[in-house]
Amino acid sequence: MKNIAEIRADFPILSRKVYGKPLVYFDNGATTQKPQCVLDAVDEVYESYNGNIHRGVHFLSDMSSEAYEKAREKVRSFINADKREEIVFTSGTTGSINGIAFSFGERYIKPGDEIILSHLEHHANIVPWQMMCERKGAVLRVIPINDKGEIILDEYYKLLSSKTKLVSVTQASNALGTILPVKEIIAAAHSVNVPVLIDGAQGIQHGIVDVKAMDTDFYVFSGHKIYGPAGIGVLYGKEKWFSELPPFQGGGDMVDKVTFEKTTYNELPFKFEAGTMNYPAAIGLARALDYVLSIGRENIASREKELLSYATGRLSAIKGLKIYGTSDRKISTISFHIKDIHQYDTGMILDKIGIAVRTGTHCAQPVMDRYGIDGTVRASLCFYNTKEEIDTLADGIEKVKSMFA
Repeated sequence: MKNIAEIRADFPILSRKVYGKPLVYFDNGATTQKPQCVLDAVDEVYESYNGNIHRGVHFLSDMSSEAYEKAREKVRSFINADKREEIVFTSGTTGSINGIAFSFGERYIKPGDEIILSHLEHHANIVPWQMMCERKGAVLRVIPINDKGEIILDEYYKLLSSKTKLVSVTQASNALGTILPVKEIIAAAHSVNVPVLIDGAQGIQHGIVDVKAMDTDFYVFSGHKIYGPAGIGVLYGKEKWFSELPPFQGGGDMVDKVTFEKTTYNELPFKFEAGTMNYPAAIGLARALDYVLSIGRENIASREKELLSYATGRLSAIKGLKIYGTSDRKISTISFHIKDIHQYDTGMILDKIGIAVRTGTHCAQPVMDRYGIDGTVRASLCFYNTKEEIDTLADGIEKVKSMFA
């Protein structure tokens, strides 16, 4: 593994200053920064071979199409899917979940059916299912969590019934950092023939994802969460589901034959990719995955575990600071509140010191409601962060406290 100075040199933005202070970027849960190789890959598309994919017979279109399909194969290999036909590019995690919520709902859901979510979900894994339930007359069931921010598995088992048609849960909580026991969740659902969707937006960048070992039916993630460009996401689905589900968008390239009387659809995976896809971002995503592999996913996970432990110790020692989400199984995310100081005030003062954190509900209002709070400050770390930056955060929090004393 490269040393930390070499790693940080790969990310141009990390060398900039904010308000005259060195940037300390602790908002990786919202979006990660991009290594130079990813920036170069996207630039290369536009500068050297930009051409609309799957449509032209000319040289540039052929080059773009080939690079786009190589990106699909890179994703397949990265998450260990069986077939390239099981990898669909989308706009992101939100687009992927909305697509499945619509498509699955149209094909399989009838009044009275139930969808199970957890109390830890991001709004992107709540609202699309609510919309589907309103449209189809179905019902949402929610797995509760304990005070540590962990789902209560026994309560989940009780929710599974003959009415359950799908389970959709996050791999890791964006608000608290809790890692969910997805293998147990999937196995229990499959024991009663219920498919599962895993929201991997906060899981894909923190460890090895193996969809075959997980045995999930659907897995979704966003490129910008794993050091790739924005505007590109992945929807993995087992071939048996993709073969049965109807498209969730119509347009060019997803069709076989079109007449005013009837349209037949393209083969997988193109059946679910309508219109001109964001091929430069897909190519950039492939380069990002190559970069992650060059660092080593085990190395990344190990370093982030070390950073989480150090940050938890430093912040826990600060008087008046309370951490929300205290599970033993967490990604490198710490959500906290300082007594008698609003999270927005904390975030704004830290920003003036050059420290970027997230404040608010983190698009997870039900989590905040569970604790009776209106939001937290969230520091989400990744492998390019340092212990010295964590010290800077701790010092910044003490400064916030002194200003409000």
